Amino acid sequence: MSDNIRIQNLTKRFEGFALEGVTFAVPRGAVVGFIGENGAGKSTTIKSILGLIRPDGGSIEVFGKDVGSLTKEERGRIGAVLGDGKLPENLTAKDLDGVFRHIFARWDAAAFFAYLDRFALPRGKKIKDFSRGMRQKFALAVALSHGADVLVLDEPTAGLDPVARDEILDILYDFMQDERRSVLISSHIVSDLEKLCDYIAFIHRGRLVFFEEKDALYEKYAVLRAPLETLRSCADAVVAVHRGEFGAGALVLRAKLPAGIPAERAGIEDIMLYFARGEKL
Repeated sequence: MSDNIRIQNLTKRFEGFALEGVTFAVPRGAVVGFIGENGAGKSTTIKSILGLIRPDGGSIEVFGKDVGSLTKEERGRIGAVLGDGKLPENLTAKDLDGVFRHIFARWDAAAFFAYLDRFALPRGKKIKDFSRGMRQKFALAVALSHGADVLVLDEPTAGLDPVARDEILDILYDFMQDERRSVLISSHIVSDLEKLCDYIAFIHRGRLVFFEEKDALYEKYAVLRAPLETLRSCADAVVAVHRGEFGAGALVLRAKLPAGIPAERAGIEDIMLYFARGEKL
C-alpha cells in the first residue's frame, strides 16, 4: 500500500454549497498541503476523512480500509488538529492526560508532557484560560502523543507567531523521519506549506483544481507581467490573467512560453490566486 489516505470522487452537498468529485491521495512518506480560500471545502473534506461528516458519495480509504470500517485502534493511528476543535473547558492538561489514557490504546504520557514543556504549556491551568495559540499547541501535543501514523491538520498554526510556527514545522519534520507516516495539512499561511510539503492539493468552490508534486508546479508554471499585447502574442501559454491599473500579469505554462520572453518564478500562492481570481485572456 503506497497511500495512507485515498479519496475518490468525494461528494457532499449542503444548502448553498457542494463538494463535487474530489479525488486525491496522501502517500506514505509524504506531506500534502491542502489549499483554498475560506469556504472552498477544505474543512468538509478533512471532517469526512475523520468520519465526522458522512459524505453523499465517493469513497475514503485510510490505511487501505474504508474509513467507516476502521477499528478503534486504527482510528488511534490518526492524529487530528481541527481549527474549530473543542476541548473540555474546565479540565487541565494534567486532567486530560488521565482522560486520554482511556481513549487511545497507544497513549504516551511521557511524550505528551514533553510536548507540553516544549510548547511552554502549563499542566495545571484550565483549558478555558488558554489563548487560541495555546489551544492550537495543546491540540498538536495530543495528536503527536498517541502513536499516530497519519496527521490530519486543519489550520494547525492559526493564531501562532512566526517563531512558534517555525517550531511546529520542525516538529512535523521530525514526525516525518519515519517514512511510513504521512501528513495532510491545510493552512492559509502558504509559505509554511512551501517549506514542508511534497504535494499540493488545491480546492476551489468545492472542486479540486489540481493535485501535483510541489516541485512539478514550480517547473510547470511561471508569472509573466507584461502589456496585454504581449500576453496575447503568447496566448497558448496563458492559463489565467489578472488585469491591473498599470498593466497585467498572467500565470503561464513555461513549456509553451516563446523563447526570449522573461517570466518570474510562480510561488504556490501565486498559482492559487491566479486560478481563483484570474480571468481567461
